[in-house]
Amino acid sequence: MAFKITADCIECGACVTVCPNEAITEGSPYVIDPDKCTECVPVYDTQQCAEVCAVGAPQPDPDHVETREQLEAKYKRLHP
Repeated sequence: MAFKITADCIECGACVTVCPNEAITEGSPYVIDPDKCTECVPVYDTQQCAEVCAVGAPQPDPDHVETREQLEAKYKRLHP
């Protein structure tokens, strides 16, 4: 499942630099592109945006549920 950024976002930008897929863009709040978000699979064991966020704004997006296999395939498409 892709992550999304909730209205709790304080727009600090910490999440942008840690995303291995460059899926996060500025907005109010910041926005995660579900077509690029792989929940950091297979690069990291945890979602890096959630790890660095001081307010817990990145949350699982129930509208974009994917299996680990789907996330890995998406990562491979993004990084051939």
